[in-house]
Amino acid sequence: MKILQILFTISMFAWFLTEFLYKNILKSGENDRKNTDKSTLNILWIAIPFSIISSVTASYITKFPICYEEWIYYLGAGCIWTGIVLRYMIIRSLGKYFTVDVTIRDGHKIKKEGFYKYIRHPSYTFSLLTSLGLGLYLNNWLSLVLALVPTFIAFSYRIKVEEKALVEEFGEEYLEYRRKTKKLLPFVY
Repeated sequence: MKILQILFTISMFAWFLTEFLYKNILKSGENDRKNTDKSTLNILWIAIPFSIISSVTASYITKFPICYEEWIYYLGAGCIWTGIVLRYMIIRSLGKYFTVDVTIRDGHKIKKEGFYKYIRHPSYTFSLLTSLGLGLYLNNWLSLVLALVPTFIAFSYRIKVEEKALVEEFGEEYLEYRRKTKKLLPFVY
């Protein structure tokens, strides 16, 4: 069990560090043409820490186990790391067009290949996968709900704001892309 605690601590540190770096390095600049964030970044930075703190706290004060087997901890840690790594890959694939706040940059184009062929917001999908991993690792149904629901609500609001900006910028091209893809889960949602 000691190894699981170390794995969890490293996972949470890596998650926090990557998100902190993204927030501070990948913000839009003063020269960016169109920032329409509407405080979604601030909302995410409230929702995600709230989800983490409340889900961890719930795991200490309530006992609603998802599973009585040790594999659930490894599955949770695996989801955390998969979410971190795939989110990083998505951010890298967008290059200079990825910002942590909702912004349209000069030369911006709609990405339609890779994960974007199936879902419009893979970065959010993989962030939510990390939250799912937290809930699974904590092995508590209440923790799972607290890890996912506030974060999902915050991302849902952000998606609404982001898609409005993309429709305003790209019009029919984005509407057509939206008709062919799902928001977060391929073929589902």
